Amino acid sequence: MTFDAEHPDRPTGAGVQERVLDTLEAADVHATFFAQGRWVEAYPATAGRIAPAGHLLGSHSFYHARMPLFSDAGFDEDVREAERAIRDILGVDPRPWFRCPFGVGFDDPRVLGRLAALGYRDVNWDIEPDDWDPDRTARQVEDGVVDGVVARGDGAVVLLHTWPSSTIAALPGILTRLRDLGATFVRLDELPDGPGIS
Repeated sequence: MTFDAEHPDRPTGAGVQERVLDTLEAADVHATFFAQGRWVEAYPATAGRIAPAGHLLGSHSFYHARMPLFSDAGFDEDVREAERAIRDILGVDPRPWFRCPFGVGFDDPRVLGRLAALGYRDVNWDIEPDDWDPDRTARQVEDGVVDGVVARGDGAVVLLHTWPSSTIAALPGILTRLRDLGATFVRLDELPDGPGIS
C-alpha cells in the first residue's frame, strides 16, 4: 500500500489524512508514504506521525509539478527542497524513494537519470483506483484495489492518496478483504525489485 500525501486539488473532508494513519495503525499495517515537501511544511504534526508509526517515507517532490517540465536546475531545486523539508521537519531522509507527481516521468530517461544523480529511484504503481476522482464511490475504490491486487498478484504496488473522502471510507474494507484473501502488507523496502520500481 502506498499513499501520496499532497495538497488536494479538490474539496476533501476534514481529518481524512489523520484517519488514514489511524486506520492503518488499528489494522497493524505498515505502508509507504510519498510526501510532498509543501504538504510536510503545512501539516508537520500529521507528517510527523508517519515514520514513528513504522511507515516508510519517500519524497513526492516539493511543488507537485510534472517533473519533465522542469529545467535541469529547476528539477534539482524541487527535489532538494522536498528533501530539505522532510529532513528538517521530520528528521527523516526520504532517499532513495521518490514518486513522480501524476506518475509523469516514470519512464523518462532524463527524469530517472536526474533522480539517480540525486540519490533517488522512482516508484510507480500497478493499481490505481482513481480515488482522487470525486465521482468515484468508496465501493468503486475498494473494488478497484482488491480486484487489481488479485489480478496482479505478488508484489502489487497500490496507489492511494491521503486526502479523498472515498479513500478513508474504502480503506477498512480494502484491508479486511485483502487479508481474507491471504495478502500481506509490506513497505516498499521490504518488497523485492519489481515492475513498479525504476
